[in-house]
Amino acid sequence: HTQAAAGVAGVIKMVLAMRHGVLPQTLHIDEPSTHVDWSAGAVELLTEAVPWPEVERPRRAGVSSFGVSGTNAHVVVEQAPVAAEATVPAEVPAGVVPWVVSGRTDAALRAQAERLRAHLEEHTEESIADIGFSLATARTVFERRAVVVAGDRDGLLDGLGALAEGRGAAGLIQGVAGTDARVALVFPGQGSQWVGMAAGLLDASPVFAERIHECATALSAYTDWSLVDVLRGADGAASLERVDVVQPALFAVMVSLAELWRSYGVEPAAVIG
Repeated sequence: HTQAAAGVAGVIKMVLAMRHGVLPQTLHIDEPSTHVDWSAGAVELLTEAVPWPEVERPRRAGVSSFGVSGTNAHVVVEQAPVAAEATVPAEVPAGVVPWVVSGRTDAALRAQAERLRAHLEEHTEESIADIGFSLATARTVFERRAVVVAGDRDGLLDGLGALAEGRGAAGLIQGVAGTDARVALVFPGQGSQWVGMAAGLLDASPVFAERIHECATALSAYTDWSLVDVLRGADGAASLERVDVVQPALFAVMVSLAELWRSYGVEPAAVIG
């Protein structure tokens, strides 16, 4: 069962039926229920898909959703008007265009350049600007990188060919991305808490649990409540709705999460929050 999405699934099904002009078969039905008089009225089960022909008015349908908790929703869906065919503007000269290529190794970079060059020599109808846009925004970027810059297709293809063959060319730039990226940890503020937060990690991670207990010991001198009881949602534990409880609890959880990440080899260069 799709739970909260059950109603929208019916809407999607009906929109597709309107789009394709077909009323779909009712699934998982062998025999109609005998508790309904199917001979009366105009309601019937569709044992097979049937055409939904165009008439002088838009197609319309009702979609109902009835939930066991009392939900009763009904949506009337109407066929969208036929959209006017868009006018394709004349192609404007792109000017100088960059084509970005990358790979995990030098060999992978050259192979990618060769595949791209061969593809574009065969598909001459594709715009060099569109190709450049896709290469720059829709491809995974790896460490070894190159960019070919030229004002026409021939110049760009020549640059790809030079890259594939491992030689230099005008408008071809290569490099390796820096590997000195640093990690920062962001500690959230009040409002991110919930009863039972971190309880799973207390049981599953000795590193996390040890630091939580260290924090609990440090806090015990200043509070009349137990940090561990608060996190586990124990009976009688102090409420996370209290400002004097939630702020120290969040601090302890974040410090312990930071220690857990450090145990995995993630060393933060900065902490904010």
